[in-house]
Amino acid sequence: MAETLSQPKSASHVPSIADLRFLITRTGFEFAVRAVGPFDEPALADLFSHVDKDDMRFRFLSPRKPSHEMLKEMLDVDHDRKESYIAVAPDSHTVIANAVVAADTANERAEVAIAMHRDYKGKGVGWALLRYIAEQEARKGVKTLQSIENRENHQAIELEREMGFKASSYLGDATLMLLELDLTQDSSTI
Repeated sequence: MAETLSQPKSASHVPSIADLRFLITRTGFEFAVRAVGPFDEPALADLFSHVDKDDMRFRFLSPRKPSHEMLKEMLDVDHDRKESYIAVAPDSHTVIANAVVAADTANERAEVAIAMHRDYKGKGVGWALLRYIAEQEARKGVKTLQSIENRENHQAIELEREMGFKASSYLGDATLMLLELDLTQDSSTI
């Protein structure tokens, strides 16, 4: 299905069409995905100015936009255990989503967090992006993909359950849920 993203050639590498992977959602909406580069901070900042306050609270445990330091952290990736992706609407070049994935040192478990532009919710972007990430992490040998969700984030929890994530209570915080997807299963079930 989706192919592995080509790795940035250097810190100053500007993405080209070869760096993009085009995904089509269940609703027929097409968008492009690529790994972030160090030059993407303004695009990420713009994205987060279009994320609903509740979604911001679910993503960062605060309704405020991420700080410069938080944006830099999202861009500080090694393209192995830590990756950050942006999704772009091809017709407008608007950044419509960001996904950050971080694996443990053994590269067996990875946690994913996704933020969506409010105008692109309900088009299947979250589902397609999460599926793409699951495929990429499975190719790397990651066995379990995790997501930590606020119990009030019913939309994300339902999407992840539809994809096969198993939900359990998050130890130490009754307001959170741990959702886990076994990536060792046949990827056609993802």
